[in-house]
Amino acid sequence: MKKTAATKAKKCTTKPTASNQYDWFTEARFGMFIHWGLYAIPANNEWIRNHKEISNEDYQKYFDNFNPDMLDAKEWARMAKEAGMKYFVITTKHHEGFCLWDSKHTDYKATNTPAKRDLLKEIVDAFRAEGIKIGFYYSLLDWHHPEFPIDPIHPLRNHPDALEMNKTRDVRKYAKYMRNQVTELLTNYGKIDIMWFDFSYPKDMYRGMPGKGRNDWESEKIVALVKKLSPETIINNRLDLPEYKSIVTPEQFQPEFPPRNADGTIAVWEGCQTFSGSWGYARDEETWKSEKQCIEMLIKHVARGGNLIMNVGPTARGYFDYRAVERLNDFARWMKYHSRSIYGCTMAPEEFVEPNGARYTWNPKTKRLYVHITDWPLARLHLSGLAGKISIAQFLHDGSEINFIENAKKAWNNEDLPEGTVTLRLPIKHPNVAIPVVELVLK
Repeated sequence: MKKTAATKAKKCTTKPTASNQYDWFTEARFGMFIHWGLYAIPANNEWIRNHKEISNEDYQKYFDNFNPDMLDAKEWARMAKEAGMKYFVITTKHHEGFCLWDSKHTDYKATNTPAKRDLLKEIVDAFRAEGIKIGFYYSLLDWHHPEFPIDPIHPLRNHPDALEMNKTRDVRKYAKYMRNQVTELLTNYGKIDIMWFDFSYPKDMYRGMPGKGRNDWESEKIVALVKKLSPETIINNRLDLPEYKSIVTPEQFQPEFPPRNADGTIAVWEGCQTFSGSWGYARDEETWKSEKQCIEMLIKHVARGGNLIMNVGPTARGYFDYRAVERLNDFARWMKYHSRSIYGCTMAPEEFVEPNGARYTWNPKTKRLYVHITDWPLARLHLSGLAGKISIAQFLHDGSEINFIENAKKAWNNEDLPEGTVTLRLPIKHPNVAIPVVELVLK
């Protein structure tokens, strides 16, 4: 995007919204998302009911055969911790309506499958034992519930009697059902750090059937309930309440600039991303991201003041797919040496302009600037505006010193350099890490 070493990148000068409630969240920066439910059996995306328009009756076979006999929640938690993830969010109920916990308000739950136990409790206990904060995803949609009106994304949207069937469905009863379940989640599993609701679509319309938003979910009542039961719990932004400041959650893309709240202030935000193109386990999915892509994704989110929550879709037998394990191990190797450039870091101050092929993160407490070199240069890297400000430059992975020159006039290609440029003298050979990081200790 940038054409020369002197080109100045656009930066946001407004500071993110400050709130003690979010302090742990913005310190953590990295979390694990887990999408797990009956859809792990067909292994063809968590939206399979929507895509193939499957009725409750035809989907029942997955409920009758759900038995994750190889689930080792402690192993899940261990891998998350080693990867450097400080919190996790799990789908307690996805759009299919199946509940991982022993809810008193439905029979469509794990305890009634061959699993015959509260799977959510096992998982929460394991992650909490590793010191990882707890988050619950809860779908606002429910394609199994008899009171959930058929709408533009419901599996029965093309059923010839859909409009007639809706006459007996009452979304107010369904909204009450949701609050009852949220109450269970916030009272039966200890402190819950995040409630991650998903999602609203009020502008959709299909065959005379509207989408759903705040009025259908009775979103204000949901927020009030969460605040009453667990005031410190963070809520995300998918309840169709734009005026309510919450975590902004861009999905499957990386914002170049930090998202903003409705009042124009920079939001607390979290990019939610997948290792592959699917959230739930998809056996035949082939668009898996590389080690470098995944690590660069984490860096880019933090470099714009955001968090990254990276998704794993466990198999129907309860273990992580080998490709997910490989990527988690990649994160573990990199974070072992580079977590200092992630935890507690954010976007750099405006005067620190990112060079070509690199991203900055900045720790405002330690006053250290981190240069993540995504495109390895030939021996020299030019940093604008840092002359006279650096005490020492070091590779973060081994602490070895990087020599630098201040106020050089020309780049290697004879390009003029602006006043105040620092030139890092890098080794020709790429260090044996996926993305090298130079830590600049400022005076």
